[in-house]
Amino acid sequence: MTEIWHNPRCSKSRQTLAILEERGEKITVRRYLEDAPNAATLRSVLAALDVTPIAIMRTGDKLFKELGLAKDSPDDALIAAMVAHPILIERPIVIKDGKARIGRPPESVIEIL
Repeated sequence: MTEIWHNPRCSKSRQTLAILEERGEKITVRRYLEDAPNAATLRSVLAALDVTPIAIMRTGDKLFKELGLAKDSPDDALIAAMVAHPILIERPIVIKDGKARIGRPPESVIEIL
């Protein structure tokens, strides 16, 4: 099963979902803005991506600055911010068989399928 953290308003997210569908993947679509991941789930995805929390944050979003966050904020603070405000999570994220990729560009997810 392939899971996509999806925001239907995002063109990159829609393009990534289309790639998964074209490849015949069995997909679970998680609308992460409505079904926000908890801290443990975020940590698991970060491990699958092999990145730190800042790598999956939308640092250009005004909310990032309004919350007083910075690129050198502690990981726990960044994770807590993403749990409380999932709009800060970069999208889309595709997870399959313990691996994950950010769909930017959308074709980058193909390597884990």
